[in-house]
Amino acid sequence: MVSASSALYYAFHPNELRSIIQWKLYHDPVHQRDKEKESESVSKCYYLLDLSSRSFSSVIQELHPELKLPVALFYCILRGLDTIEDDMTLALEKKDPLLRNFHLHIEEEGWNFDGSGPDEKDREVLVQFDNVVKEFRAIKVEYRKIIADTTKKMGNGMADFANNAEFNVNGVDSIKDYNLYCHYVAGVVGEGLTRLFVESKLGNPLLLDRPHLHESMGLMLQKVNIIRDIREDFDDRRRFWPKEIWSKHVENFEDLFKPENREAALRCSSDMILDALQHAEDCLFYLAGLKEQSVFNFCAIPQTMAMATLELCFQNGNMFERNVKITKGQACQLMTESSQNLRVVSGVFRGYAHKILKKNNPRDPNFLKLSMTCSNLEKFIQGLFPSPDPKIAAEVGIPTAETEETRSDAANLAELTARQTAEQEEAKWDLIYMALAVTCTLMFISAIMIGVAWYFGARFDLPSTQYRKNLGPRPSPGEAQNMPDKLTHGDL
Repeated sequence: MVSASSALYYAFHPNELRSIIQWKLYHDPVHQRDKEKESESVSKCYYLLDLSSRSFSSVIQELHPELKLPVALFYCILRGLDTIEDDMTLALEKKDPLLRNFHLHIEEEGWNFDGSGPDEKDREVLVQFDNVVKEFRAIKVEYRKIIADTTKKMGNGMADFANNAEFNVNGVDSIKDYNLYCHYVAGVVGEGLTRLFVESKLGNPLLLDRPHLHESMGLMLQKVNIIRDIREDFDDRRRFWPKEIWSKHVENFEDLFKPENREAALRCSSDMILDALQHAEDCLFYLAGLKEQSVFNFCAIPQTMAMATLELCFQNGNMFERNVKITKGQACQLMTESSQNLRVVSGVFRGYAHKILKKNNPRDPNFLKLSMTCSNLEKFIQGLFPSPDPKIAAEVGIPTAETEETRSDAANLAELTARQTAEQEEAKWDLIYMALAVTCTLMFISAIMIGVAWYFGARFDLPSTQYRKNLGPRPSPGEAQNMPDKLTHGDL
């Protein structure tokens, strides 16, 4: 059911409404699930996937059939591991062996865990984990080895941080520790997924020779989540923003959430966003090594959403009061754009980098660094896909040599621009037709309701008759003159 606030929002943002409708009605998945051929336990695994992540679930279920179920199981396994790590109700004596031995439990037939706190949002994944174990034991041995190896690395890394007394009390201390934590909870996931892509012959083997690329893919997503969830983590007594960064702006971590320190908090958030943006170029390099469309979509969609989230959080004081996120309409638009090719995805990156650049505050200590980082990202993308407009190229400092390849790219971009203009014109008329259709529908329904009411004896003249009766007859001029000017006690 659509809420009144959502209806009001999309009434003033019709382009986002159009993106939702287009994605729901016209999106054609590269690969589709064949639900009729699935066993009960496989269906249960996809149910747990839907339960724990709506955004990742949709792109996972559109993956190539060779990887669809292995990646779904991989996600459920890591979600279960992450649920144990996040559970503040579990004693360390119980949490530590669970984390370190989780890679063994995924091989134990019938294993599940119902000891998570009642408020853990993904505890159901662990309660019904026996379905995940059953299907995990049935996939290819090569995939099982990769997933188990990744789970072992992540579990041990999480356990090391859980045993760190200073981390439990004060959170992450240095940027080095921050990167190490992100490596254990996300970087190793990028490595595991890359190994799955290469093992299934759906990814370029050279990606394994450049570990910093898949490391950046994982760190980019994890750092964006940590930036966005600052308020939620603070309320849950968790601190992932490194002290090395926030101590430059406030004396105590709690001071970030005080209204009087909002300017300092925004400078601190720009410091965090600057750190996350360092991974953007590596992410585009990585995406260039993915040739199978569904695998490309799976990797590109979260990255473009991460860029959009960074832009949303930048200079946004609301993130210290509540959890902020991009709208559903924006998400659908990003999924549509990210399901095409590297050129379009690069354009999305460049667009959000430019928006961050425009919002950059000259009074921010990181003003120059942020400006250089965003400009360098735009230059990098401009180098990958040269612009046909010499003025644009001159602005970002890119040579404009007229090669055949450049002219080909110019023609492609010109064609793309013309297509986008036509689509925008079509969108305008779609909105007009939609408004007319809604208006006509409401009028038709109203006419039917009035007609039915009249058929069953409704008197539509009664309101006006009663109104005139209440007003009463107007006095004639003579009567008005004979009326007393003042009432006496006797009259009352």
